[in-house]
Amino acid sequence: MSGGVDSAVAAARAVDAGHDVVGVHLALSRAGGTLRTGSRGCCTVEDAMDARRVSDKLGIPFYVWDFSERFRDDVIDDFLAEYRAGRTPNPCMRCNEKIKFAALLERAVELGFDAICTGHYATLVDGEDGLELHRSSEQAKDQSYVLGVLDADQLRHTMFPLGTTPSKELVRAEAAERGFTVAKKPDSYDICFIPDGDTRGYLAEKVGAREGDIVDRSGEVLGTHEGAHAFTVGQRKGLKIGHPAPDGKPRFVLEVRPVSNEVVVGPKDALLIGEISGERFSWAGAAPRDADVPFACDVQIRAHADPVPAIAVVRDGNLVITPTDPLSGVATGQTAVIYRGTRVLGQCTIDRTTPAHAADRVLVD
Repeated sequence: MSGGVDSAVAAARAVDAGHDVVGVHLALSRAGGTLRTGSRGCCTVEDAMDARRVSDKLGIPFYVWDFSERFRDDVIDDFLAEYRAGRTPNPCMRCNEKIKFAALLERAVELGFDAICTGHYATLVDGEDGLELHRSSEQAKDQSYVLGVLDADQLRHTMFPLGTTPSKELVRAEAAERGFTVAKKPDSYDICFIPDGDTRGYLAEKVGAREGDIVDRSGEVLGTHEGAHAFTVGQRKGLKIGHPAPDGKPRFVLEVRPVSNEVVVGPKDALLIGEISGERFSWAGAAPRDADVPFACDVQIRAHADPVPAIAVVRDGNLVITPTDPLSGVATGQTAVIYRGTRVLGQCTIDRTTPAHAADRVLVD
């Protein structure tokens, strides 16, 4: 129970369904005085208090479990290591993969619980080959992307009571009817362990800021930066180059090179990617039959991005994805989740991107 409205209503529905429910709040920071600022941050002191009040109202036991050490090792340290390597990580994916549906589930099963129940907007469907993860009925709130890291065993021990609810407004209305004080509580956003939202400042402190060059694709120095970690692929603003490109068009970040501490910039069309691949991939439920044969799917590279048609195949130990139309602004370290219709097939952390003009196209009937 995060202390938000979604997990509160999910817990209430689990109680209504006749389950023996216990509320658990995850303490992910060892800074005991961590406070919430509006809609920034989560898992704070206020959030724990909100979750306890909901549990008391439902008449269920409530506990706070300390996973701060694992969160530091598996999420925060990974986040910093990825930025040091010039990649763009997704800490929410790592938290779901390593904490909420791994560490939490492991302890729950050890204590005799059958499942963990969360307020995520996604649905589970019994398919021919076992349980399948699908998008929620409310597309705008769908959270299946950040759940793409779950495997078949985790899905068997998971419940998503909100997945078929048509809108978030209905969830808030239900919370209000139940008398939950969190009914109008704003959703949290940004990175939970950077509650002030200053990611650049956080990285400067933790990774260290070192001045380097901003260069074009030919290596010509166009300007300087105060730390390569502050740039992401596809970024346009904040380059401070000082003079226009020869064609007068804006320039975008194409690459971050941590070894040479260079930021490479160029035209927008140079951002077009024709193929992505990742060695660290997993299947959400049963793997596609003959995954080593190219198969049609849709790929989504950000939580709120639109899925695009693609062809995927497992080749040389990598999940290789070729979109039918080039993707723009893809950075290594991002997560690519593949779908078939509403069903989540699996995901990979992007290790390699190939420019659109250089990708070999693979077609299937």
